Amino acid sequence: MQTESLRVVRGNPDDAELAALTVVLAGLGSGEEPQAEPPVRSRWADRAALVRAPLRPGQGAWRASALPR
Repeated sequence: MQTESLRVVRGNPDDAELAALTVVLAGLGSGEEPQAEPPVRSRWADRAALVRAPLRPGQGAWRASALPR
């Protein structure tokens, strides 16, 4: 059973032109939005570092005070 989903109103398109038009229209009507990936955020911009545990004095503590975890 075939249903009419495309009707030519003017002109006389050949089979290749109808096939190309059908492919384009099928691609437009997929109805699904592409899934966008969340942007990659720099660890320097991560605000979670503001609520970190207090720093402990000791060897290498100066390095841990500036670097993100």
